Amino acid sequence: MVKKRTFISFDYDHDSDLKNLLVGQARNEDSPFEITDMSIKEAIDSNWKAKARTRIKGCGVVVVICGKSTNTASGVTAELKIAQEENIPYFLLYGRSTENCVKPVGAKSSDKMYKWTWDNLKALIGGSR
Repeated sequence: MVKKRTFISFDYDHDSDLKNLLVGQARNEDSPFEITDMSIKEAIDSNWKAKARTRIKGCGVVVVICGKSTNTASGVTAELKIAQEENIPYFLLYGRSTENCVKPVGAKSSDKMYKWTWDNLKALIGGSR
């Protein structure tokens, strides 16, 4: 099985734990996706968006993990905009089942936020949305 290269967009200040959970799922033997850590670790500078664009363009799908503060995460907003501009498929994943999760700024009104289950994740990575 060829695994789909995946970019994870998430609120670095509030949802790093969720990113780590998704990275862990990518390691499952039957995972249809792979994640190369695309996080930009250095301080945000004028080249940040160009680096993010290059990384997003190298992926087949963008997973946007939504938490309770995603609408205030400027990095998620920028990454979503890049995915839209580059026509990279993306989907929104409801990150916390016990909290009210919100869409990022720039999400389309038609963008559905999907429940995070293993079966859903595999289907979404495969293009079912």
